[in-house]
Amino acid sequence: MGKTIVEKIFDAHLKDEPFEGTFVLSMDRIFCHEITTPVAISDLQSRKKDRVFDNTKIKAVIDHITPAKDTKSAVQGKILRDWAHKHNIKDFFDIGENGVCHAIFPEKGFVEPGFTIIMGDSHTCTHGAFGAFACGVGTTDLEVGILKGVCAFRKPETIRVNINGKLQKHVYAKDVILTIIKELTVNGATDKIIEFHGEVIKNFTMDERMTLCNMAIEAGGTSGLCMPDETTLEYLWEFVKNKYDGDKIRALADFKKWHSDDDAKYVKIVEIDAAKIVPVCTIEYKPDQVKPLSTLNSPVNQVYIGSCTNGRLSDLRIAAEITKGKKLAFGVRGIVSPATPKIYKEALKEGLLEIFLDAGYCVTNPTCGACLGMSNGVLAPGEIAAATTNRNFNGRMGKGATVHLMSPASAAAAGITGKLTDPRTVAN
Repeated sequence: MGKTIVEKIFDAHLKDEPFEGTFVLSMDRIFCHEITTPVAISDLQSRKKDRVFDNTKIKAVIDHITPAKDTKSAVQGKILRDWAHKHNIKDFFDIGENGVCHAIFPEKGFVEPGFTIIMGDSHTCTHGAFGAFACGVGTTDLEVGILKGVCAFRKPETIRVNINGKLQKHVYAKDVILTIIKELTVNGATDKIIEFHGEVIKNFTMDERMTLCNMAIEAGGTSGLCMPDETTLEYLWEFVKNKYDGDKIRALADFKKWHSDDDAKYVKIVEIDAAKIVPVCTIEYKPDQVKPLSTLNSPVNQVYIGSCTNGRLSDLRIAAEITKGKKLAFGVRGIVSPATPKIYKEALKEGLLEIFLDAGYCVTNPTCGACLGMSNGVLAPGEIAAATTNRNFNGRMGKGATVHLMSPASAAAAGITGKLTDPRTVAN
């Protein structure tokens, strides 16, 4: 019987099996940010275990409330900052150099096929786009990871999702993953891996694959994974070329050892016809409550374009294409947050930020703040947002507010019309 990619990664990283079915794996990366890591740091310090297993494998960033908005957030940042300096964490990204964690870490080349990665953040599954096993963990597991470089898991089963055919124009990766979550439901992949396969995935960029994998958790998945291929290699080449002596053929062969076998066992196989996917968005308060935008026209108060799901350069290009030459509807606030300083600079050079500013948007520094209602665009009770974020739980972006999740094109369309809108009706 063949093996899935996760089974291969588990086999390659297995350190111990203390109990039947419990696998202790060595970690290639421990990612940290200022919301969840300070709790782990403080506990390790109280136990007199303030050590790190390998300061080259730990990467840290201040990204959620940045710059700090109050004393509490300043203290959280200071705890992470002081700890990173004490342990000489070279790859620590502070104010001015920081970006959204799940965008800046792959951008820096910290994720490779076959890697094991944990972080105290549920959307760590984003990095599965590179063929890595990446997942969010709780404080205790994060502490053990920092201290010992290991983490314990039960080997998950895998759901295979095949997406074949051709997407319609103005249908994007966000529409694809929302359609999949509707099919699986919010609990449908609990304690499971979601593997993404098919013609659509092969043609997707790394940005699009990261959008897919980012929201695997919204179907309950431990992680989402794509098979590493030529697209993965091109994205990572500047970071891995020395490892392979500049030989792309050798590198690609090494990447493909992490592909699931043809006869691997899946607990479920889901077939999605790409041609039938249309622009969609969430309604109410669960990410599997999804409807076609052509059937909706609810008003919106705020448009948010950014986050670890859709704050990359390609996302800004898509939204800018819809927005160019137009203005935000009367009474609609628009916020754009490029996910990293590099993305910000490139968007500035391309004139994308000028398009948003001319339309009436506020362009902010890279931050996660608005996505989880902490800063940079918190909604008032009763307000409604069209957002490119990943979570629409009740109060997610502000107490008593509603969030509709959608693609950058759909969010930009809502900004122009002032209501939920199929982007195909306003596209340039």
